[in-house]
Amino acid sequence: MARYAIYGAGSLGTVLGAYITKNGGKIELINRNRAHVEALRKNGAKITGTVEMCVPVTAYTPEEMSGKYDVILLMTKQLFNKEVVTMLKGYLSENGVIVTLQNGLPEPGIAEIVGEAHTMGCVVEWGATLSAPGVCTLTSAPDSLSFHMGKMKGISDAQFTEVKNLLELMCPVHEEKNLLGARWSKLLINATYSGLGTVVGGTFGSVSEEKHARKVAVRCMKECIDVGHATGAEFAPVQGKNIVKLFYYKNALKRAFATFLIPIAMKKHRDIEPSMLQDLKKGKACEVGAINGIVCEFGKKYGVATPINDRIVEVIKKIEAGELKAEQGNIKLFDDVI
Repeated sequence: MARYAIYGAGSLGTVLGAYITKNGGKIELINRNRAHVEALRKNGAKITGTVEMCVPVTAYTPEEMSGKYDVILLMTKQLFNKEVVTMLKGYLSENGVIVTLQNGLPEPGIAEIVGEAHTMGCVVEWGATLSAPGVCTLTSAPDSLSFHMGKMKGISDAQFTEVKNLLELMCPVHEEKNLLGARWSKLLINATYSGLGTVVGGTFGSVSEEKHARKVAVRCMKECIDVGHATGAEFAPVQGKNIVKLFYYKNALKRAFATFLIPIAMKKHRDIEPSMLQDLKKGKACEVGAINGIVCEFGKKYGVATPINDRIVEVIKKIEAGELKAEQGNIKLFDDVI
């Protein structure tokens, strides 16, 4: 019988595990946070927010893992991918796959460790927060939940279908032929709304619904598109919407229109709290380097200026170091680059 696991079952992973289990699947939730694991074992996975449910789940700490898995859904932060993926390689079955649901562009690094024939990528189109041990808040509207999934060379149709069927126990899964384009589209969203949301200490709505923050956001999106295009990426649609057509601009009129569209486009995801901000609140290092930092890195490589993303990285690093507080007033720190 096939074995499935979610490694790094925090906010997103717990919600996903609850849905899969509730809808008839069997999957193990693995997390280093012992208090979270014990709460899951004792009380089940309690999901609140835009849905309400409590589902008995199977949960373990990494030390309790044993045997081989056919599918490991990887949902940890990228900061320790080299060590984590190297460890997980020993738990993969002969034809097993690691499916990264992480932010940024993680597939190449994972493939270097386990091989392209064991690597798949999946873009998560919804958000959640960990409210308490064993309790997660789904912050996206139920009708806006989806995954976009692609595969690297060597992945068979059977492997792809197996993972697709597993994830569809939660919500629709769109096969993404243009995985790199889907990654860049999600990176644009995370760099803009998670990056600026962390800067101002709020939600995606704190960025999309505040006039000054929107002006910074639309410029951040343009930077991401310019950099992505410079690398040769073709941005994939996000939930059926062409984000380049909607938000890219070359004149003041189109920029004003793109700025106007922002709160409409983000309405169903306005309550998402950035994962980077969640980490900072817990005293953890955040993955700004794998999000905005990647945009800056590719910008330097291809000669594309990224002043907004550079400043986001700078401000978040200062918040991380305790030199600044995450608060709405930080948006003024971008006045000189817009």
